[in-house]
Amino acid sequence: MDDVAIVGGGICGLALALNLQRRGIGCTVYERAEEIMPLGVGITLLPHAMREFAALGVADAILAAGIENRESCFFNRFGQLIYREDRGRFAGYALPEVGIHRGRLHAILYAAALERLGAARIRLGHQCVGVDQAEDGVRVNFVATAKQDVLESAKARVVVDCEGINSALRAQFYPGEPVAFAGINTWRGVTRHAPILSGRSYLRIGALRSGKMVIYPIADDVDGDASGRQLINWVAEFQRDDFERNDWNQAGRAEDFIGLFEAWRYAWLDVPALIRNAEQILEYPMVDRDPVERWSFGRVTLAGDAAHPMYPRGSNGAAQAVIDARTLADCLAGAADPRDALRAYEAVRREVTAKIVRTNRAHPPDVIIARVEERVGDRPFDDLERYVTQDELRALSENYKRIAGFTVADVAASSAPQKLPG
Repeated sequence: MDDVAIVGGGICGLALALNLQRRGIGCTVYERAEEIMPLGVGITLLPHAMREFAALGVADAILAAGIENRESCFFNRFGQLIYREDRGRFAGYALPEVGIHRGRLHAILYAAALERLGAARIRLGHQCVGVDQAEDGVRVNFVATAKQDVLESAKARVVVDCEGINSALRAQFYPGEPVAFAGINTWRGVTRHAPILSGRSYLRIGALRSGKMVIYPIADDVDGDASGRQLINWVAEFQRDDFERNDWNQAGRAEDFIGLFEAWRYAWLDVPALIRNAEQILEYPMVDRDPVERWSFGRVTLAGDAAHPMYPRGSNGAAQAVIDARTLADCLAGAADPRDALRAYEAVRREVTAKIVRTNRAHPPDVIIARVEERVGDRPFDDLERYVTQDELRALSENYKRIAGFTVADVAASSAPQKLPG
């Protein structure tokens, strides 16, 4: 019997496995995919995420595979700069902010887990269909992902659900729970393109009602020649009143949304060309779930997006997942009864992440652009200071960092194991 069975071999599940291995706690990861492939598009890892990866010994590999962001820039849809700030080590953090292809990040974590845990501890093709609990342990039930044949159950002292927003285990404890959709549809793509602005710039352009783009580089010199082109990750977002939701992780079509951005041609970027030249486009509805009052049920708990799925704003989903992983491993390392550890972990993390979920809905980082649009209107400005000061915009940015736990002081703080209640 394992100490811990981890359901889900994504970023959260693999980070938890690596944290447990460092503490001498036995675990096995069960992943529904039959093969680990470099899927997806880009992801941004803020300094508090990189702090967690540094503790696991994989930060250098992640930085080498991605792009270190230098600056974050906010523009209105007319291409006018609203606000700019340094990021990562350029802003005084000890750790970088990194843009990387999600598939590359996953591959780095998977390789580390294979090396440190061994291949026998990572079971692919295992689709979890539920758990059965007893006083001395818990049994996890699986079917083969492809053929749906029943597989041998796994027994462990505790089970951690890291399967994400569509988790089967969360559905067992919260049957019929809907996702929360506010009418925002997104399309995500990657395009080979010359460096934009500094070549290390994270860009937010426009507001949801008239169309919004998030654009940042995730790999250098992708052609392997003198062209110097980067792989650019971009996200197009639009909020509609009819609440018609696009599909989930399906191939997207530029013609379904590019009309919103046809006029977005600036001296420093042709947005329609960036979209049309994409190598891949995926469509997603922007969804989350309402925070719940409980993650732990006896010997089973939730982590990452299974516990607190949040809007992909502010680059906080991955960071909060890996902080969950470290916190839970610390609690398990110090507990005589693992059920006490699950309760302690939940007590530390549940309300913190619930606040981020709510903030991502109402006051994400791009509230800076919305604030300017409220004051100026949906038109170009001559003198932004007549409407809003840079100090006011800076305060909005710092407030989000404080809520999400990645001010410079937060990231520099030690990550001591959490104390158990009582």
